[in-house]
Amino acid sequence: MARVKGGLNAKKKHNRVLKLAKGYRGARSKQYRIAKQSVMRALKSSYAGRKERKRQFRQLWIARINAAARINGLSYSKFMYGLKQAGVEMNRKMLSDMAINDAEGFAKLAELAKSKLA
Repeated sequence: MARVKGGLNAKKKHNRVLKLAKGYRGARSKQYRIAKQSVMRALKSSYAGRKERKRQFRQLWIARINAAARINGLSYSKFMYGLKQAGVEMNRKMLSDMAINDAEGFAKLAELAKSKLA
């Protein structure tokens, strides 16, 4: 049986990694062994980054809702509790968007929350 040389497959594997490392500085984008380590770390970080992004957005929405609620005379926690008592099922993303783009609508929600707290 004839011997099979694996050069083509190795070349394809190397090129795949080097393509992912495109844009890295120095040897990280030129040499396979170093590029492979950098790409592995980058892929690990990007996975963690996708999880982190969700946390950061929630944090941002809460900060915006808190700022708008305080303008209307409520703290964030009292505002959210008042909405829950009123039966308003609105997520933080939508509330944050309302706080920025629809101040009158948000003020009505704040009044509703205040009335349910009293």
